[in-house]
Amino acid sequence: MHHLFGLVLGQKDLSRAGDLFSLDDAEIEGSLSEALEQIKIISSSPDYQTNDNDQAVVEICITRITTAIRETASIEKHGKALVALWESCLEHNLKPSGKDEDTPHAKIASDIMSCILQNYNQPPIMALAVPVAVKFLQRGNKELCRNMSNYLSLAAITKADLLADHTDAIVKSVLQGTDILLILL
Repeated sequence: MHHLFGLVLGQKDLSRAGDLFSLDDAEIEGSLSEALEQIKIISSSPDYQTNDNDQAVVEICITRITTAIRETASIEKHGKALVALWESCLEHNLKPSGKDEDTPHAKIASDIMSCILQNYNQPPIMALAVPVAVKFLQRGNKELCRNMSNYLSLAAITKADLLADHTDAIVKSVLQGTDILLILL
């Protein structure tokens, strides 16, 4: 892993996290999957939901990683690690609190979702992503569900057969009020 990513993630050093943006995308591209794995460990810790420092470090690192993935067009190389982190969010509370604020894991899921699903025209990435995406439809976060529906609609245009195995979950979500998914049916 790049030394600065190792420092920021290993020590959860918020004061150095912004320095990640001074690095060239190509310089860090080789260590993005490893950084995503480290983020998964941090975000799965029992105190993550209440640790503002760790949340801030993770948010900054995810922003830097997703930017580098887009700029280096390396989604296929890092897609598996990205989807693994995204799927790990399903193990946590995603429902907004009473004040309509997203939970820390819903924020991670949202940031990663856009990076992954903007590649709806790449079947290998969609093959990894669609099975995870449909799981988010039943998790009680309306905003995530609405965004997921938009991306799944785009995926259906280019590779509809990837959604065929998930028709039951999509129909259940429509019946629960996610009517934007009707376009998929």
